[in-house]
Amino acid sequence: MVSSATVSAGLEPLCRIITPIGMLGYGFDEAEIQDALESSVQSGIPTAIILDSGSTDSGPAKLALGTMTCPRASYERDLRKLITIIKKYRFPVLIGSGGGDGSDAHVKELVNIVEEILASPDNNDIGSDLVLERLEGGAISGCGPCVPLLTVEDVKASKTIVGQMGPEPYVRAMSAHPDFDIIIGGRSYDPAPYVAFTAYHAFNQRYSQVLALDSHILGGFTHMGKIMECGGLCATPKSPSCQATIYRDGTFDVKPLMPGAICTPTTVAAHTLYEKSRPDRLYGPGGYIDLSASTYSTLSDNRSVRVSGTTFHSSKKSGECYTVKLESAKIIGYRTMFIGSFIDPILISQLDALFHRVKGYVTQQHSHISEKWELGFHTYGYDETNKTAHVGNVFLVAEALAETQATATSIASTARVACIHGPYKGQKATSGNFGFGLGGKGEIETGQCAEFSIYHLMQLKEGEEDAVEVDQLNKAAKKSLFSFEAFLIGKGDRLQRCSSRLHNDLASSLETLFPQLTISPASPTTAEAPFTLPQTIGEAAKVIRSKNAGPYEITFDIIFNNKETYDHVRNTGILTTELIAKIYNISVDDIVYCGFFDQALAFKATIPRMRSGKLVASGGFMEDDVHGSQKYLPLMSLKLDTI
Repeated sequence: MVSSATVSAGLEPLCRIITPIGMLGYGFDEAEIQDALESSVQSGIPTAIILDSGSTDSGPAKLALGTMTCPRASYERDLRKLITIIKKYRFPVLIGSGGGDGSDAHVKELVNIVEEILASPDNNDIGSDLVLERLEGGAISGCGPCVPLLTVEDVKASKTIVGQMGPEPYVRAMSAHPDFDIIIGGRSYDPAPYVAFTAYHAFNQRYSQVLALDSHILGGFTHMGKIMECGGLCATPKSPSCQATIYRDGTFDVKPLMPGAICTPTTVAAHTLYEKSRPDRLYGPGGYIDLSASTYSTLSDNRSVRVSGTTFHSSKKSGECYTVKLESAKIIGYRTMFIGSFIDPILISQLDALFHRVKGYVTQQHSHISEKWELGFHTYGYDETNKTAHVGNVFLVAEALAETQATATSIASTARVACIHGPYKGQKATSGNFGFGLGGKGEIETGQCAEFSIYHLMQLKEGEEDAVEVDQLNKAAKKSLFSFEAFLIGKGDRLQRCSSRLHNDLASSLETLFPQLTISPASPTTAEAPFTLPQTIGEAAKVIRSKNAGPYEITFDIIFNNKETYDHVRNTGILTTELIAKIYNISVDDIVYCGFFDQALAFKATIPRMRSGKLVASGGFMEDDVHGSQKYLPLMSLKLDTI
């Protein structure tokens, strides 16, 4: 709900968080956050720089192959900037899901990069024996309706299993070492370090149970974290960096830091749609937040928005177990690909038949092997309905999967030869059908192919969501699901932070420090042009997008230009579950979520990720859109008067 009501003068600032970029390793501009850093120093509000570093967005390779999201040099660059900020401003830094997957190895890698400063990594690798024990006890379930049942074989095939921890281990680590400079966390729920820093200060820098917080306070903390972990994506135009000021009652203000970017109630409300299955309930470790009563108000600087009214529903208080999400991936074989193009319209009109003959030829030529293998084709610029090329040619990416690299390459090579020389009806161009050789390669070996194997919720026993500190002299002392270590690294005198004076004279200087606290009155109503309904959904929407909502779902967001358009489209009932099912060729019963969201003037639908009529996870064999960000086009071109 958008509100212009006056906020009571009793709001007490708790802390401030600055996020320079939505993902560590992507690079950020120090100058963009300079004013926010200086302002925070002057305000005396406890301030932290917090960045997320993890995601399943880029597929399963990190968990299966041990790679990181970004090259090591990118992490070195960003951490060097952060260390400089720590030295100058004495603000602590918290990083979640180090290296992309938050595995122990990648947390240690970032700790090694830091070298000159204190680091406190959280251990998140979870032994397969524990997972198998909980699986046998019925304490593991799929994370959403599209996730298949977990099997013993999946667990045994998974190389690295991580648990997506909540804020509790961060709060424990900060309480044990209140003079910390930087925390590098293992795999974390994206908002976890944000919630932890605010909860830590709500507890007056002591440890207490996060779930003991009032539901409105914890709801606000978590909602803030969900927004801030993406940087300034909630702004228009989207800003790399963002700042949040959090108050003791859970209310928070969010402001983009890129010059020219602004937040509005609609853009901030709309962020709850982004890559989530549904907009009104967002699940995480220990429960979920309910945004159905959240309010969004523009502040007097006309670029900041105040948010309140979000509540947190604790699973424990409902008599259920605290759960964490497990993530892992397995190797399913080796992959080789080849690329090229077709230009002959006679052949293009028979392309499906050619591919059928190619697969038959490859099968015949490999009848002597017992290995399992697969072959698939991605076509670009091909109109399947009319059997024609959109722009004069059809680009092909073919990939082969086999148990060994040698067989995968043999499959790909044989298929490429068949594409070049396979006969077809009416053939005139007898010298070759297929343009190839880009990059000087006939076949390109891409190595091992990964596939998500675990994306499930595991029930925890009482207190397992907490963490223990590992004795560096006795590493075997770890007895907890989550743990942390503290290191003092570097030479010279220890930096002294100014935390002892953070609350000094805060109340007396409130008006001076927070001139943006007053909410601006509603603007005078001006005459508007008569409302005209746009012709297509694409014209009616200022944002229309698709995105993965975890590895097993794709979600669609349509955010309309204005309330008149939104109301008209909603009232006519043209966007329905039946329409979504028809467009994406799925059953109505398979749709995960479908509905309108008044707070953001938006429509949202979430469907299973499917390929060739089967449920699949992102990033495996024959994947062509890991993010799912290219699936929105059928919605964009829908005509409003003919649906």
